Amino acid sequence: MKTESEKLNPTRVKLTVEVPFDELKPAVEAATKKIADQVQIPGFRKGKVPSRLVEQRFGRPAIMQEAVNDAMPDLYQKAAAEAEIKPVGRPEVEVNEIPGLDGSEEGNLVFVVEQDVRPEIDLPDFSALEVEIEEPTVDDDAVEVRLTELRERFGTLVGVDRPAENGDFVSLDLVATIDDEEIETVEGVSYQIGEGNMLEGLDEALTGLSAEETTTFTSKLAGGEHAGEEAQIKVTPQSVKVRELPEADDEFAEMASEFDTIDELKEDLRKQAATDAEGNRVALARNALLEKLLDELEIPVPDQLVQDEINTHLENEGKEEGDPHGEEIREDTARAVRAQFLLDEINATREVNVDQNDLMNYMSQLSQQYGVEPNQLMQMLAQSGQLEQIFAEVQRSKALDVVLADITVKNTDGEVLELGLDAPADEESGEDESAEDEPAAEASDDEAGDESAAEESEDSAAK
Repeated sequence: MKTESEKLNPTRVKLTVEVPFDELKPAVEAATKKIADQVQIPGFRKGKVPSRLVEQRFGRPAIMQEAVNDAMPDLYQKAAAEAEIKPVGRPEVEVNEIPGLDGSEEGNLVFVVEQDVRPEIDLPDFSALEVEIEEPTVDDDAVEVRLTELRERFGTLVGVDRPAENGDFVSLDLVATIDDEEIETVEGVSYQIGEGNMLEGLDEALTGLSAEETTTFTSKLAGGEHAGEEAQIKVTPQSVKVRELPEADDEFAEMASEFDTIDELKEDLRKQAATDAEGNRVALARNALLEKLLDELEIPVPDQLVQDEINTHLENEGKEEGDPHGEEIREDTARAVRAQFLLDEINATREVNVDQNDLMNYMSQLSQQYGVEPNQLMQMLAQSGQLEQIFAEVQRSKALDVVLADITVKNTDGEVLELGLDAPADEESGEDESAEDEPAAEASDDEAGDESAAEESEDSAAK
């Protein structure tokens, strides 16, 4: 096989491939047998029809076309390897010549492929790079935010006799109809106005409604067989409640934590805020480095690859191809593709190791995001063939940490910051996880039940 490569632009190549008939012979024999296995000819058992008779009955061109179609994926892969290209997206293949159509065993199969490829990226000397970040501070406000979050976990919902406002909790009934046909009904959904995680327009519809009042609005359904379709939504809040927080005193500290006084609890929250700030410095430096590289490096991206990503995004949101939202996200999508190319190039030039702990930490984060057990999520991803994609995502996330240890990171005062990235990967992961730890406290049974019910109701309504 002979392959000639022509660079059409920085992200697209043209391959002209010639394959001698001798290299096609196994494919021709396999195609003949394939046809013989599928047909029934009087006087012959199925699958036992002689090749000569198959050729007489169906013609040499049909056999050769079948052989070329079946052989093309392997031939293309060999041509891409021979040309040393890094393909992305779908190839465009045009067959120019097919040998052997006249029954001879001479000539070449000639086909042309146009393929988007990864661009060549010249990485900088990372030791010469410098980024500046604004250090997260640990002050009384940061402690108060954490204390308020803890108080909210132990808050109680109390009914109020007034129209609903932003931040209120409502128990509501929803009826969705399309063309006067009732599509879905849910009752007793617990929802906090302002969350914005159910139906578009719901927050506006609920604001100003009192208990047992009804209104209707139009919204696109987020899930189910009618996802993306506009429906008339009738909503009725059965109750309006506010969350009352317990006093931040010694009694609360003793109830909500292992500490006896509110001062001890606040000191523990301050320590955790400091741990958060330490982890956030790494995250801020990582983001600053990525933004700097994307701004300074020339990383072209294939237009078709960007369009494919946009179409996938629109499909996941239940929108049609060509929806105006696609143009709204085009720039961000192209930047995300550029970031992938950059991180993959770092992976190719640096030793970025991904171990089991890295994968499990990532899977744990995903499982929390989707509300399923890590092992169940792992099985789902394995069945859908996405584990390789997950591995690539984890490797990309670690790529910046590898080079982050080489650059200089300063705060806004010009002081050089030590990020502690020389520690082993599993220890770094441990630091990141500890930044999300809660204080030694347990939510009250009532509140935990309220939150669980709210989550289940939100999922139901989203469908």
